[in-house]
Amino acid sequence: MILTPEMKTWYGLVATVGTIGRFSRMPGTLGSVAGTVLWILLGGAPLWLIAAVAVLGVAAADKYEKAAERDDPGEVVIDEVVGVWIASWGFDMTYAIPALFLFRIVDIVKPFPVSWFDKIPGGKGIMADDIVGGIMVNLMLRFVHWLLFAEGLTAILEMVGR
Repeated sequence: MILTPEMKTWYGLVATVGTIGRFSRMPGTLGSVAGTVLWILLGGAPLWLIAAVAVLGVAAADKYEKAAERDDPGEVVIDEVVGVWIASWGFDMTYAIPALFLFRIVDIVKPFPVSWFDKIPGGKGIMADDIVGGIMVNLMLRFVHWLLFAEGLTAILEMVGR
């Protein structure tokens, strides 16, 4: 692994999550896994911490993108960390792995509105699509939880049976 000059800066270390984004040909997956491992080790994270890392990530990704002179460099994975944290937020640890898998699918496929946010230039765009993807996954998991574990399916069947 060759460390470029921009990787040795504060913004390079933040954007690549300590250079984790350079360890794989699949940096988004590695960044998402690293985010999930951090999530589990921390026992989750409060919303203020997720927001703070997201704001720091926007600044770092923006500076890194300009220094690297490439749009949305693949080694920038702070966006995946924040996205998977948002996907997992508000759930117990048993949801961390399903959140990871669903987040990766959304991050790769980029359904609307994720694809729309992906077009925003600079650090805001790098972070925005993963934030929106994380919110989508969180809402999907909430729906599945309600449907299967909070008697949502029972309520639907009772309404249909009336």
